[in-house]
Amino acid sequence: MFLKRLRLTLDMIKFEHSVFALPFALTGALLALRESGLDVPGAWGPVMWKKLFWIVVAMVGARSAAMAFNRLADAEIDGRNPRTKIRHIPAGLLSRTFCWGFTLVASAVFFLASWELNTLCFRLAPVALAIVLGYSYTKRFTQFSHLVLGFALGIAPAAAWIAVRGTLDPRILWLTAAVMFWTAGFDIIYSCQDYEFDSALQLYSVPRFFGIRRALLIARALHVLMIVSLGMLVWELKLGVLSVAGITAVACLLIYEHGIVKANDLSRVNAAFFTMNGWVSVLFFVFWAADILLIHQHI
Repeated sequence: MFLKRLRLTLDMIKFEHSVFALPFALTGALLALRESGLDVPGAWGPVMWKKLFWIVVAMVGARSAAMAFNRLADAEIDGRNPRTKIRHIPAGLLSRTFCWGFTLVASAVFFLASWELNTLCFRLAPVALAIVLGYSYTKRFTQFSHLVLGFALGIAPAAAWIAVRGTLDPRILWLTAAVMFWTAGFDIIYSCQDYEFDSALQLYSVPRFFGIRRALLIARALHVLMIVSLGMLVWELKLGVLSVAGITAVACLLIYEHGIVKANDLSRVNAAFFTMNGWVSVLFFVFWAADILLIHQHI
């Protein structure tokens, strides 16, 4: 019974979608390692591999806690929305008690990972968790909820940088901004599906306030800002041609994503949201990791 409920919970929080933010966090860690000196003796020793392990654990723990908490916070709203009433809690497949327990355990895992990383990570852990959990309520009072969600994911690469170096370098905040704009953009696209429902319940979202057509234009502008932010990071850290190629690949995917979603045809929103953004994060990491590991370690 427990394993069945755990499996249902992992399905509810779309555990496999941890791939969205994890590659950006790992990129932040690699950039921090690059700044420390990739060719320094011991750079790839047990200590660094341990850090990378706990960064992954922290990311998965925080995201799992945030997603489960979001489903708890939105259970009543989800039950009234024809699109989401089949979700696990409103459909009666999972109890609130079990989901609360899962949220607490995932949060504890996140704190444990933060403790294992370094003192600053552990001190900042409550702030980070407050941000990722607090997002769930923002749609009740601000149309900027999409940016809050983006910031919740965007702090991951900055946190990974802190985990590796023990301090925050302002330059990594360009990657935080890029992830924030990227996430906010695709979240606006996804929320277009709920335009009528959000309007009826007076929930706050960009589509509700600006209409679907303008919302899609805003999403496009946010993704342009993502590309600009990545370009600034390349400039600030003096990265190479593979990083630029990665930005180009991301831009092409985003162009395609916007091309398959129309104001009068939202039938391919799920393809744009899940498939394309999964490829964005993975291809970004492949190109940037290659740039960092294959080129700059020899400079």
